[in-house]
Amino acid sequence: MTDEPACAPCAPGSACRIEAVVAVDERGQVLLPKDLRERADIRPGDRLTIVSWERDGTVCCLTLMKADALAGAIRTAIEPIFTQVKEHGAG
Repeated sequence: MTDEPACAPCAPGSACRIEAVVAVDERGQVLLPKDLRERADIRPGDRLTIVSWERDGTVCCLTLMKADALAGAIRTAIEPIFTQVKEHGAG
């Protein structure tokens, strides 16, 4: 093991911050604070994606994001690739 932090998903100077400390109940559920749900526009029925980071085979960090936002980010990332393949062929 090293003395380095387990994960660094938020770069110095970014807008990341600790929003709340929550507990996991006996059923494995976590309650997101109401003010955070309101600011993130999370409503009943919304689907959230859990993104994990691993270090040395152990999950060290978890991040939640709206599933729609993840789909949009993936589409934005791969759209140029599809355009290039369409214009220039796959090989």
